[in-house]
Amino acid sequence: MSRFGFFNLFRLSRLILALICLLTNSSLSLAAEGEAKVYKKALPGYKYEFPRDHFSHDQFKTEWWYYTGHLQAKDKRRFGFELTFFRTGAEYEPVKGKSSKPWALDNFYLAHFALTDESGKVFRFYEKLNRKGLKFADARQDAYYVYNEGWSVARLGEGDKERFILKADGRDCGIYLMLQSLKPPVVHGENGVSQKASCLGCASHYYSMSRLKADGMVIVGDKPVAVEGLAWMDHEFGSNQLTSEQTGWDWYSIQLKGNRELMLYVMRREDGSFEKQSSGTLVYADGKSRHLKLNDFKIVKTDTWKSPKTGGEYPMGWSIEVPSEKLSLKLVPLLRDQELTTARSTGVSYWEGAVDVFEGGEKAASGNGYVEMTGYSEKFTKKL
Repeated sequence: MSRFGFFNLFRLSRLILALICLLTNSSLSLAAEGEAKVYKKALPGYKYEFPRDHFSHDQFKTEWWYYTGHLQAKDKRRFGFELTFFRTGAEYEPVKGKSSKPWALDNFYLAHFALTDESGKVFRFYEKLNRKGLKFADARQDAYYVYNEGWSVARLGEGDKERFILKADGRDCGIYLMLQSLKPPVVHGENGVSQKASCLGCASHYYSMSRLKADGMVIVGDKPVAVEGLAWMDHEFGSNQLTSEQTGWDWYSIQLKGNRELMLYVMRREDGSFEKQSSGTLVYADGKSRHLKLNDFKIVKTDTWKSPKTGGEYPMGWSIEVPSEKLSLKLVPLLRDQELTTARSTGVSYWEGAVDVFEGGEKAASGNGYVEMTGYSEKFTKKL
């Protein structure tokens, strides 16, 4: 889903620029002497090309690489994970000769890492904020290599040997995973864009690797645990997405039995309605996909949960219907408290958590999923 849209980072970058300039005793006159940078918009007709489109797209203002997944150890202990890398471009193009390279303010890089330990009933999350100039973080434009300090994703190999290596760690946990995509990337939306509102350019270029085989290790405390499972990757890039009437959204990635996947998102408006451009994608076993419009599916919350940290009241259980596909699903969170409060990076609180998926009234879970909910503790633009 449009996670960087969700942070309104085209506005947030101004705040970050001011903070970094103050912290480094730099002057805001550097930005003032520069010209406003013009970024490309996500417009219809974009032609995807892989592996090129895994790389960074610095001509667009915001971009993110989103990994989520479900892992299981030999003793049946289960984990959910989220590892997300964000990039946002600076507001200004510095005048030539006015900027020294180590302090160049061309891009800012943020990252979130979370681990859900279902058996231990513990949710841990961590965050980072850096910039490119001092080599603490980068997203390459000539290779799929994105890093933020010790966290990284890298693409290795070609064709059938293509693999993706994920690394992240926090104070008392970490992941080291090798991923292999079992399907080609699936493009969301229509005519190359995933529209988020009716205005031209209020969209992203958005694709997923919806079924990734995962092997590797989870570190919990000081103990390594061998794991395997399935992961999901989202990659989006654009320059202008949310409108002032939108308060947040709900996003669902679901891996079903029969080698099928489902992605849905609904943009929520201030009047309580869903944006008409809300949509989804159903991916069939053979890798082919079907675009779903808002009237093709129905989502109903089945329970709620109030955060003791932020006071936000979130849906906490869902039923999903796609009548034309005869899909009837029930989603149940592994843990209720999977809320991230990211005061040290994006300054936004949101819920992103692992869920079990029950299909067709079955009593045992037959699928996995991740749900993201934003704008429940506050509207995104409130602080900015």
